[in-house]
Amino acid sequence: AYAVHSAIGDSCVGAKINGRLVPLRTQLANGDQVEIVTSKAQTPNPTWERFVVTGRARARIRRYIRTQQRHQYVSLGREILDKTFRQASETLTEKALDGVLKSFKVPSVEELYVQVGEGHVTGVAVLHAVFPGRKEKAADTPVVPVRRGAKATDKKNKLAVPIRGLIPGMAVHYAGCCHPLPGDRIVGIVTTGKGVSIHTIDCETLEQYSEQPERWIDVGWEGDATEAPRVGRIDVVISNEPGSLGNLTTAIGKSEGNIHNLKITNRSQDFFEILVDIEVRDVKHLTNIIAALRATPAINSVERARG
Repeated sequence: AYAVHSAIGDSCVGAKINGRLVPLRTQLANGDQVEIVTSKAQTPNPTWERFVVTGRARARIRRYIRTQQRHQYVSLGREILDKTFRQASETLTEKALDGVLKSFKVPSVEELYVQVGEGHVTGVAVLHAVFPGRKEKAADTPVVPVRRGAKATDKKNKLAVPIRGLIPGMAVHYAGCCHPLPGDRIVGIVTTGKGVSIHTIDCETLEQYSEQPERWIDVGWEGDATEAPRVGRIDVVISNEPGSLGNLTTAIGKSEGNIHNLKITNRSQDFFEILVDIEVRDVKHLTNIIAALRATPAINSVERARG
């Protein structure tokens, strides 16, 4: 059995075994005393399903995730349609959506929201169905032009879909190709069956969607986006000498960064090249860490990694 089996409730944060705080994937031994650490703000993590053993635990996790995913897709779909209609200077009403349900073969407005949130139906398609006379005009002006996202300013974009509250791994996915952080200029790509993938506006992956403007949506960080840590990635070249790795980790720790993962990608007689994933508050925090590392003598170079 694992600690998570005793901690499958919605409020679980972690577990203590014999008085020591341990990961939930820790395997239990006979005679272990388990204490569950809870929080009202905590919810089950989708990754728990990878290591739970009993069918009951797995079923409860799946049930919770399915329920939350649907709520997330409904919320996301509603936001996408609202912003799409507003950009077209039209008003979104459930009465108007009722009239096009048959066109999309869905039984209810809520299910239509889910289809939009999951990426099976685009916001533009719904707009065209509700206002067929606007189709030609709307087609000339994509819902979210690529260039508009690139010209982001300090002013909040009223047509941007907020990503606050969308649970990572469910309706929203932070792209591993560019590791977007609060403070970055970002854009969302609606991916069929997966919701929205968040990319930085200069991510090279976006080129493959250049001919699919209907997949692009404006997204924006909300004011409290910095409360939850995000993972930023840096590419570091350090001298191959005693103490270099210790200097790297010390500098990151002094800058209040938490190393999430570390991988040596290239090794030579004189240098190591390392990819380091760091939990940070926002892009400014990551920039400060990079500056601190560049000031460390044993470190040859530091750049933010994009892959």
